[in-house]
Amino acid sequence: MAAKKYYAIAKGRQTGVFYTTWTEAKRFVEGFKGARYKGFTDKTAAEAWLKEGASTAKAAKAAPTENQPLPANAIQIYTDGGSRNTGNVQGGHVKSGDRAAWAYLIEYQGQQVSDSAGEFGATNNKMEITALVEGLRKIKATWGTALPIVVIADSRYVLNAITKNWLAGWQRRGWQRSGNQPLANKELWQQLAQLLREFKHLDYRWTKGHATNAGNVFVDAALNRTMDQLTPTQLHPVAATTTKKPAAAVKKPVAPVTEVTEKSHRASAESMKAIRKQLNEMGYLQKPGNED
Repeated sequence: MAAKKYYAIAKGRQTGVFYTTWTEAKRFVEGFKGARYKGFTDKTAAEAWLKEGASTAKAAKAAPTENQPLPANAIQIYTDGGSRNTGNVQGGHVKSGDRAAWAYLIEYQGQQVSDSAGEFGATNNKMEITALVEGLRKIKATWGTALPIVVIADSRYVLNAITKNWLAGWQRRGWQRSGNQPLANKELWQQLAQLLREFKHLDYRWTKGHATNAGNVFVDAALNRTMDQLTPTQLHPVAATTTKKPAAAVKKPVAPVTEVTEKSHRASAESMKAIRKQLNEMGYLQKPGNED
């Protein structure tokens, strides 16, 4: 006689512990996005697993808000990404001619380093991930990986993927979502996962987008300026700039573009200066000793 089988379903069309065959149980989870379930031969164990899973899900939280105290001597990095998904309904596919861009701003001991670049036909999510990948690469190249770092972003998608362990789950499943669903931007997520492993102290803060956070306002303005400058035949990134007091200039990274002229570099640098000037006039980024 076959042993009894209990199926605990934490997330599905119906949840609970069921004594049934898999043929009957699978109708509650098959094709259900993000389904979570497990089979047991002991009902008590099934109920314990279900209870533990519910407690874990309740305890899982998004990244702390920007009001949380920052670690001492921490590098702060603000990231943002955007896509002008023109002519589509919300959630629709991005068109090949839609403009997209990313930007980051790094602040450390009075120094500010920023960069932005864009492309056509990219999603908002791709740009959000790219901003963090590029920013962490810049930090690694400039200061190494030992200092404490605080990532401040308005993308819950990116922050939750890290803080709620979605990233680890995708990796365990061979870089697939639950139910063997394909993972969008898989290569970027893989790059991010590798970078995160290299840093010793990472912390995360969520901030409301386009509101009162000066760093977030800055990166939003930078990426929108980048999108304004994109043309079908030439990408005009906002050139990486550095404000220091006093120190040698930080070496500018090679921007990911298909064609960049000396004229466009000058225009991009002027654009970044214009953004800083505008934000200073608005009361943002004003720190003792800082200059445009």
